[in-house]
Amino acid sequence: MRVVSLVPSLTEAVAATRPEVLVGATDWCTHPDGLDVTRVGGTKYPDLDRVLALAPDLVLLNEEENRLADAEALRAAGVPVRVTFPRTVPEALDQLGELVAAIGAPDEPPWLRAARRAWAAPPAPARVRTAVVPVWRRPWVVLGRDTFAGDVLRRLGVVNGWAGDPERYPRPALDVLRARAPELVVLPDEPYRFTADDGPEAFPGVPSVLVSGRHLTWYGPSLAEAPALLAAQLAAPV
Repeated sequence: MRVVSLVPSLTEAVAATRPEVLVGATDWCTHPDGLDVTRVGGTKYPDLDRVLALAPDLVLLNEEENRLADAEALRAAGVPVRVTFPRTVPEALDQLGELVAAIGAPDEPPWLRAARRAWAAPPAPARVRTAVVPVWRRPWVVLGRDTFAGDVLRRLGVVNGWAGDPERYPRPALDVLRARAPELVVLPDEPYRFTADDGPEAFPGVPSVLVSGRHLTWYGPSLAEAPALLAAQLAAPV
């Protein structure tokens, strides 16, 4: 079997399960370290000629990270595609289970079993807090409704204050964000790399926490350690 992944978290999942079938990945596929496969460009604009040259039996995409036009072009070329789009932790775990079966794993891999155990009993929060969760600035973009990352935070005691917005990724002005009076600002290090010096200063008087974007937004092997790691980061304001 020959698999090309256009989704960084799924690249990591395949590499941790059946590395021998993975023949191509995007330039943004950074895990596992030292991944040695053909690179096919970005997630939004992959080089489809390079993908097709790898003669894949399956190409992995995500409805949010990849473009519909690329999925349609691959299908038109006769290439089977698998498109994921989990909005909750249980959906992610189920879709990962379906994925590992589709790539020929005889059983669920240890990392997926560990992820199921970890999320069956995540760390209990000391208290529930309402937060704003920026994922970009200039302009500001925050988590809105129906997002996987929002569900991850909810299960760790952090309620997304913008979860009721009509948009999945609203772009409110900074003064509007401040006016919502969040109890917490959650700043991931991807896709925008927020740091202690870039982000917290925009919300004076509100506790800010820096969290791992990979553990907040990726669904793959990182899910096994995400509950404990994120819970610790959420309890450590900068």
